[in-house]
Amino acid sequence: MRYKNRVDAGKRLAEVLLRLRGEDVVVLGIPRGGVVVANEVAKALEAPLDVVVTRKIEAPGEPEYALGAVTQEGDVMMDRQAAESLGASAAYLDDQIRLKREEVKDRMQRLRGSAPYPRLGDKVVVVVDDGIATGSSVSAAVMSVKKRGPKEVIIAAPVAPADAVQALSEDGTKVVCLSTPGPFLSIGEFYEDFGQVEDIEVKRILDENASRRR
Repeated sequence: MRYKNRVDAGKRLAEVLLRLRGEDVVVLGIPRGGVVVANEVAKALEAPLDVVVTRKIEAPGEPEYALGAVTQEGDVMMDRQAAESLGASAAYLDDQIRLKREEVKDRMQRLRGSAPYPRLGDKVVVVVDDGIATGSSVSAAVMSVKKRGPKEVIIAAPVAPADAVQALSEDGTKVVCLSTPGPFLSIGEFYEDFGQVEDIEVKRILDENASRRR
């Protein structure tokens, strides 16, 4: 399955999640591209939209490979075995963690400013990304969300490798994924248009959603 762009992917994902309309739902997109997809889900469910910010910890010399991720609270998820096998020293990991914590704080400020974070207690929270590769960023997002006492957390993505979906489901978290193709090389190969999304576009989407719900 291929998507024209993130809007197309979001509309198709929303069709599968329509059963949630009418429930007490909050949709959280993972910036940046995941927010474009999440916006279509939030519109279809008539739900508030916000972000859950994570930053992946990159393998040395392999920026596309995630060793782990940092949550928006600064907590760390790490695949220590992978880090060791790829030669990531303790000093390298410490530097990466410090850098990613700073990046999370900066992105939260740029996207949300001083706006209060939505209350997630006893709500159904749908965490949306534009695709899942290793699952590190999504796992960090779910860790962050679960600290806030939701009724249920649902991970939703247009595309992901089957092993990532299985791993994310192991703790009982529900994963809604439209396509699990193999072989899986990168998320972008399943989009005709997978251009970069800028922070200004994410901010515009969040402001637009807030205006719709006033």
